[in-house]
Amino acid sequence: MPVMAHKVAAVEVDGARVQSLIAREEDRFRAARRRSDELWRKARNFSPRGVPSSFQDASPQPIFVEYGRGSRVWDVDGNEYVDFHNGFGVMVVGHAHPLIVDAVSKRIARGSHFAQPVAEVAIVAEELSKRFGLPQWRFTNSGTESTLDAVRIARGFTGRERLVKIEASYHGHHDALMVSVEPPPDRMGPADEPASYPQSEGIPKAVVELTTVVPFNDLPALERAFKKHPDDIAAVIVEPAMMNVGIVLPDAGYLAGIKELAHRNGALLIFDEVKTGVTIAPGGATGRFGVQPDLIALAKAIGGGLPCGAVGGRQDVMAVIEDKRVSQMGTFNGNPLTLAAAKVTLQDILTPKAYAHFDALAEVLQGGLDSVIVESSLPFHVTTLAARGGITYRAERVRNYRDYLTVDKPAAYLSWLYQCNRGVLMAPGAEENWTLSVQHSQEDVQRYVDNFAEMARDLRA
Repeated sequence: MPVMAHKVAAVEVDGARVQSLIAREEDRFRAARRRSDELWRKARNFSPRGVPSSFQDASPQPIFVEYGRGSRVWDVDGNEYVDFHNGFGVMVVGHAHPLIVDAVSKRIARGSHFAQPVAEVAIVAEELSKRFGLPQWRFTNSGTESTLDAVRIARGFTGRERLVKIEASYHGHHDALMVSVEPPPDRMGPADEPASYPQSEGIPKAVVELTTVVPFNDLPALERAFKKHPDDIAAVIVEPAMMNVGIVLPDAGYLAGIKELAHRNGALLIFDEVKTGVTIAPGGATGRFGVQPDLIALAKAIGGGLPCGAVGGRQDVMAVIEDKRVSQMGTFNGNPLTLAAAKVTLQDILTPKAYAHFDALAEVLQGGLDSVIVESSLPFHVTTLAARGGITYRAERVRNYRDYLTVDKPAAYLSWLYQCNRGVLMAPGAEENWTLSVQHSQEDVQRYVDNFAEMARDLRA
């Protein structure tokens, strides 16, 4: 089961001290990344915000990466990092893994794209079926495509249009689910019945109105949503463990309760396992928490570092594709390079030995960070789930988005700066968490603990 630190007798962190340390660390950060800054300024002449994806434009400036090998990456300024970012969870195999390099090199020498099926289609689909317990699979190229297809399949199967999603869960950048991802406090509505608020401009109001939002870990709110929209809801889509606001674990019985409510009301349950899939257990959250959804959306870690995605489902549900009732297609679906990497990833790299390794590294992180938190009386706590984990900058457990709003974001940002300035690359933002790889060592994860300990000492100095 997931591991969380016990609650400690915490002492509030001095906000002025945090701001002073942030200013110092930002200066150090910029001074060591002059070339990244030059590239960023040049890119802004030709690309909005100077980055390929908006989340990469993070304070104090983007880090341009040169290359990666094993557990480490190097930026264009020559700074070396132990990679705890790992491409938002994609690189659980580590960088330039010899088996991936060999498989992709052999495949590309024989042709990289045909828009025709290759032998690995059945092999990888069968492996996903074994891991997640769902018999039928189709491939996509990203998490966005996977959740988009899952929603379309659910709507086609049920003949209904309305969706229910969790407040603050991110399910990719298609209109139907870019709703209440991080709503501003003055627009998010009451806690027991959150408003449906578009994530950005450009999303039709009619689409937003077809998405009902409920809090995580709140079955009564979900039941009210079904009563409010009888015979109208096609599916409930949920991250089994929320990973867009740090890591938020499901209450005991919560996931099973969603499934029971959905089925009682003629709706389907979709697990978005884009982040949890094959990182927190061989069968992701489905295996770890023991609840089988009707549809699963996967991406990120299943592809060994290549663009990838998959959607799996029950035989009868996926029959809407077989019967040509729902269109699921894409020029790059089942791309030979991706499937070559996925086959090696699932069969040869993410083995039982790999998950034992993740658990061992998680113990080092959990134990070391817990000790620092207790010794320094910090109002933070740690959650680890195999290759995934993170520090939440709040003493009490976070159960939903409203709890997350009380997280100490300046402290989280300071921690990110400390790690980057001392050789550990983390995903930016208080909401993000780490991903380890099979190529990380105990020495690698100890560096993270040591950096955190240095920050704790400076906070309490």
